[in-house]
Amino acid sequence: MSSVSDLLDPSSPAYKKARRQFYKATKNRPDTINNDWTPFRAAEKRYKARFPPPDLASLLDLAQYDSQRSNEIADGVWRGSLDSVSHTRLNSKVDAYAIPDIPGLVILPSFLSHSEQHDLVRWSLERQACYPNPTNLDVHYHLPREGLWTRSLQDPDSLILPKSLDSDTIDTPSYGPRQLVNNAPISVDNYKKLADEPKPPPAPSATVSAASAVTLIPKLRWANIGWYYHWGTKQYDFSQGKGEIDKQLRTICKRAVLSVDWKDVYGGLELDWEQPDDPEWKHWPDMYDPDAGIVNFYQTKDTLMAHVDRSEVCATSPLVSISLGSAAVFLIGGKTRDSEPIPVLLRSGDAVIMSGPVARRAYHGVPRVLESSLPSHLSNREDDPEWEPFAAYLRTTRININVRQHTLDDTMENDAGVLVDLYVPRKCSATNRLITSKDHASVQIVIADVDANGRALSTNTTFAFSGQVRSQGEGDDSLNRLATKAGLLRNVWSYQK
Repeated sequence: MSSVSDLLDPSSPAYKKARRQFYKATKNRPDTINNDWTPFRAAEKRYKARFPPPDLASLLDLAQYDSQRSNEIADGVWRGSLDSVSHTRLNSKVDAYAIPDIPGLVILPSFLSHSEQHDLVRWSLERQACYPNPTNLDVHYHLPREGLWTRSLQDPDSLILPKSLDSDTIDTPSYGPRQLVNNAPISVDNYKKLADEPKPPPAPSATVSAASAVTLIPKLRWANIGWYYHWGTKQYDFSQGKGEIDKQLRTICKRAVLSVDWKDVYGGLELDWEQPDDPEWKHWPDMYDPDAGIVNFYQTKDTLMAHVDRSEVCATSPLVSISLGSAAVFLIGGKTRDSEPIPVLLRSGDAVIMSGPVARRAYHGVPRVLESSLPSHLSNREDDPEWEPFAAYLRTTRININVRQHTLDDTMENDAGVLVDLYVPRKCSATNRLITSKDHASVQIVIADVDANGRALSTNTTFAFSGQVRSQGEGDDSLNRLATKAGLLRNVWSYQK
């Protein structure tokens, strides 16, 4: 089998063989095939290509600033550059770089320690990709309760049976191009309507057959984090309840957001914030708390095509994305695919923060997972004899953990005195939020008290609202008094019957 280094060497027999195969496969391809490609699609094609191997000189490779990663770069063959994309070092607690052409995009190279990378790899496979967290395989297979990864280690040849054998409904195979779901961006105006829309579970496929646990592992594509994401509608399904966010993962994501000096990122910029006089970024140190996300498992032949995240009410709060395992090409452009994307080489331990009205609304994707790019600290651990199965898996895999904040949750008491779930979508503002309460006329809200620095105290204050309550600043003196009752009370909401 040819190595990556051989395919990058034009004088090698492997390169010449690949070139002959390429010419044979493309000799009848029309010259106009790429005329209708958007700039983003053209970039995806360029980096997906197996031959000729893509030239990564145009990729921003921030690992080159770190002398401790020189061996990782050399061993991984693939290399970008430092002068291909304009970037600015931030005055932050860690190495952090902003991309001026995409305000709100911050890259934190080497953000995770080797130990944290090991922990998150184990967590992803052992504890998150198992019951009760949905995965892409749960729809089609009766997965073991202990999780597919654990079963594959304990009994790799055990058969996992398909659900189609005992399901009343099955999904018949479809042919032709995959139908894309063009969902409307969620907002405070359509939140309740979209939340109430039925989100039936998908039917199991009729074409899958029983398979051993070990052969299903490469087919694992994602595992849900926090609020359940319904892939059929590209919206969250709140009827499924809120899944737990791992304590270590939450701490890491908060640390990433808190480590950035956001004034250094946004100061002096005029962007499309909900409240330009009090932009949301000023409150992220106090208010950011992730509640939804996904673990993606990419094999070296997998891609994530250009898309925009539209499912969060507040589409500007930070989305933290963590890279583990093999390196990858990350593309991020503008509000349409017609913008030329910026290419970035992401390596294991790097974190990306997409925030604000520009970066969070930008098309982005991962057209290529780079072969032979696993760093040595993940490929060999002499201190952990149980690590080898993880290393073998990571040699052809990239794990991406991305976490975001969708809603605040609380409880409310309806007119019958029964506590019911209350979902509070954020409106990108510290002083104006919309509460949807399924048409209850009165709302009782329990809010944690905070001190003058925004830190939670051990007490809380209960407010009972009825009918329409206007937001702070609209001339309602009673609400203004409530807003200052507990020192610095940031959680002021508005409710419309």
